[in-house]
Amino acid sequence: MTSQSGAPRILDNIPFRPQQERILGALGIAEADAPMFLPDIEELLAQAEAVARPKGVYKLSTVDHPGGEKAGRSVIIDKREFTSRILAVNLKDVQRVFPYIASCGAELEAWSQTIEDPVKRFWADAIKEEALRCALEAVAHDVIKAFRPGERASMNPGSLEDWPLSEQPALFALFGEAVGTIGVGLSESLLMIPVKSVSGLWFEADSGFQSCQLCPRENCPKRRAPYDPHLFGARYAE
Repeated sequence: MTSQSGAPRILDNIPFRPQQERILGALGIAEADAPMFLPDIEELLAQAEAVARPKGVYKLSTVDHPGGEKAGRSVIIDKREFTSRILAVNLKDVQRVFPYIASCGAELEAWSQTIEDPVKRFWADAIKEEALRCALEAVAHDVIKAFRPGERASMNPGSLEDWPLSEQPALFALFGEAVGTIGVGLSESLLMIPVKSVSGLWFEADSGFQSCQLCPRENCPKRRAPYDPHLFGARYAE
């Protein structure tokens, strides 16, 4: 039975309590050097916690598969077409997906823009990254609580050449006015504003798929799985 699409679920009251140890680790500050930086970092953390409002939105969406020339090359999600061979193959046997957007929040972004010192601004970026992680975890937890999906995988516009950033407006359109409610927008180059935001699709999969497996970029600090040069030919080649 095909799942019914749902209204966007907005999470705009996500608690943010940044952990000093996580921030120090993200900044690569050694334990021996930490004492000399702690007063300034603790001050930034206190400021950030006071203003931060991480946010997220997601929804349950239906998946359809076009026939003809587009078969295996695109999918229809809530009546909007997304063109990607990899996405089409990954969703071949899937009837529901969970589009999502998570962000550190416009409030934290505005706060970071008031920091003039370049070192402290770098530290603020790490704090915003932590707020984004907090928002993404909150959205994922809500999806699991509400819909009990099994093993999940994710794809994000722009993470692979096969699904470029040009698909981002269609993904945002799935949420209607809810995107504005969480304060996330797109620049002319289709990058998200605030920058510390992420969008994508969660889908049920037991293959352990990671986009990183298809990305040959070296020295990527956010790599979650090793590059597999044979995976595309074995699974996604037409």
